[in-house]
Amino acid sequence: MKKGIHPNYYYDAVVTCACGNTWTTGSTKQKIQTEVCSKCHPFFTGQQQRLLDVEGQVDRFYRRLQARQEYVEDIKNREAERTSPTRPIADLDLGSRPIEALAKAGITNVGEALAKLAEGEQAILDIAGFGRKSLIDMKKRMRQLGYDVPEPTA
Repeated sequence: MKKGIHPNYYYDAVVTCACGNTWTTGSTKQKIQTEVCSKCHPFFTGQQQRLLDVEGQVDRFYRRLQARQEYVEDIKNREAERTSPTRPIADLDLGSRPIEALAKAGITNVGEALAKLAEGEQAILDIAGFGRKSLIDMKKRMRQLGYDVPEPTA
């Protein structure tokens, strides 16, 4: 064995656990600190229900779980806003002329337009300046956004 290349070996190294348990062993370090030993580890003590939180794993898990719940809630809120009956009719991108015609008739949001459509297509077509093409575009855009557009009655 070559001299001067090996670390010093301590036959009376002291190991101290976080629970307060100490014992001596042989090691290349004179003092050793541990977090868990056979006196406090759940496997050896039989206390399986005791959680051992090493490096904040449980906290990290709960933070990820909370972030996931917030994400799902945010998606639901955005979906609810997307199909909200209070959404302005201007968001449908119909053009300025149909939007002005609807505004003159007192229809400023999607909920009012859907109520008018429930009366029948002719009720909307009777609005001055609002024609068949505008009606088709409005219904198409409402369906794209997820609204339930009433079907025309025969």
